[in-house]
Amino acid sequence: MPVTMIRQIVVHPGGAHKDDFLACALLIAEHEVSIYRREPSPEDLADKLIAVVDVGLEWDEEKMNFDHHQFPRNAEPLCALSLVLKHLGIYDEARKFCDWLEVAEYIDTRGPNDTAKWLGVERDAMSKLNSPVDITLLRRFAASTEHHVGEPVYEVMKMIGEDLIKFVRGMKRQLEYLDQNCEVWEMSFGKKVLFLPRTEPMSEEGAMGMGRYVESQGLEDEVVAMAYPDRRGEGFGLGRYNDDKRMEFTRVGEEADVHFAHNKGFIAKTSANDPARLKELIEMSWIG
Repeated sequence: MPVTMIRQIVVHPGGAHKDDFLACALLIAEHEVSIYRREPSPEDLADKLIAVVDVGLEWDEEKMNFDHHQFPRNAEPLCALSLVLKHLGIYDEARKFCDWLEVAEYIDTRGPNDTAKWLGVERDAMSKLNSPVDITLLRRFAASTEHHVGEPVYEVMKMIGEDLIKFVRGMKRQLEYLDQNCEVWEMSFGKKVLFLPRTEPMSEEGAMGMGRYVESQGLEDEVVAMAYPDRRGEGFGLGRYNDDKRMEFTRVGEEADVHFAHNKGFIAKTSANDPARLKELIEMSWIG
């Protein structure tokens, strides 16, 4: 958590991008202060109580200045959003848990053409991913020179910042919970299953993050399924890992203790609680 309490945010005028929008959203989630879209003065840049975002040619956390445009052309693709995440102490976790972040950094620092090449897609794929949600929020943010507490755009930005911080910090706690409680089952067909037992108390996040946990343990090529407490009942959910189609849960749909099996085969719900029975259902679902 930042120790410096700021009194306002200054961000560049003109067009707005996801980079500066999200950087400001994070800051107002932590400091409920007004945003001014204008060029910063030397006094702004020197004032520790004014956060200057995406403008000013200076990255200095002590003075709350978060610009990246002074970095060399071949520098690591860090944008203003990256710098604010670093300031909040959650950058490394955000890079792990937010798949969109690296792409956002690349677009802001390298542009859409280089980003498309980096992603291995055609240039027009970038515009096809645009959403009217993004377009409207960025346009409305850019349209006003000031944004204050209680105004619609400000309050939506604050919600986005709060949710992003909560998600990143929550995922860090969740992975610690999973590390303490998960078991890796060796199956007779030569693959592995990640099992999360029912604990008291249960994590507020339930089974969220189990896929990330598999990645963190380097088991992506070995785990094919996951078993976890069903938040809607007393039993367990059985699901594919990474949509591995060698697991086909429709095969257990007629079992007496299976009350739901999706017709696409990727998930099933069972009233069974005995790990031995859960393993049996998973064995029956393997078609690899």
